[in-house]
Amino acid sequence: MLNPWRLRLLSRLAVLGTVRAVAQDVNLSASTVSHQLAVLETETRTRLLERTGRRVRLTPAGQKLAWQARAILDHLDAVEAELRGDEPAGLVRLGAFQSSLHTFAVPAARRLAETFPRLETELAEREPHESVRALRAGDSDVVITTTDFADLPLGPDLEIIRLATDPIVLVTALDRADPAGPAVLADYAGEPWALDIPHSYLANLTLRLCRESGFEPRAACRFSNYLMTLQHVEAGLSIALLPGLAVDPRYRVATKPLAAPVTRTIVAVARRGSPRRAAVNAVLAALREVPLPATVEPV
Repeated sequence: MLNPWRLRLLSRLAVLGTVRAVAQDVNLSASTVSHQLAVLETETRTRLLERTGRRVRLTPAGQKLAWQARAILDHLDAVEAELRGDEPAGLVRLGAFQSSLHTFAVPAARRLAETFPRLETELAEREPHESVRALRAGDSDVVITTTDFADLPLGPDLEIIRLATDPIVLVTALDRADPAGPAVLADYAGEPWALDIPHSYLANLTLRLCRESGFEPRAACRFSNYLMTLQHVEAGLSIALLPGLAVDPRYRVATKPLAAPVTRTIVAVARRGSPRRAAVNAVLAALREVPLPATVEPV
């Protein structure tokens, strides 16, 4: 009989990549994790791991079982929830990127708290470059992310629910005397830029758009927090490309649409495979029903 705890370790190995990373994640020693995975091989009578130098990797059979393990574990969660009753209940972990937290996640959590008092929604900030990994690892049950991140591996194991489209805009200090009309990025080649942290969705997007316009942006700052970026821009120290949702009206900044429009598609993502818990379905429904701000378009 397969042991759910050992299946969880195998699933996390498929996502995290190393036994050491799994051990740190579950607060065990690497030797304990290795032993438990060896026991799982004995239980399944299948070679699940192979050694490459000082590391191990999953065999094709191990990869297949790791894929199926996530669905098995989700199914066990669904069965436990059903035993507690039909009403959505229990903990749902919702990950969301920064600008979607106040627009989608918090309003949905507020509505769920009023409608289903036995359902607990735990919010966590997860940017697009880390959200799907957290979803597959089981650290999130639902994530709000974007399909437009080139490095984001969305696959058939995930269900994608489109929520809205959000324009990317150029943000400058309010007192600048810029030409009227949409922004041509090449005209801003000599400006200091506020950039996100390297390899994040927004950093990669800004670099790509600037390079397509024929220049390399000169970084005046790097913040993972949009409010810090807006404060820097407001002070006249930089300009930035930001999603419309990220532009907080409390800051005295000006926004301009791009001459070559760019949008991001905002989606909610959950795992496929097994009957989903009623609580997860309730969270997805609440996200779809959140009233949209004027800056984004429904899909």
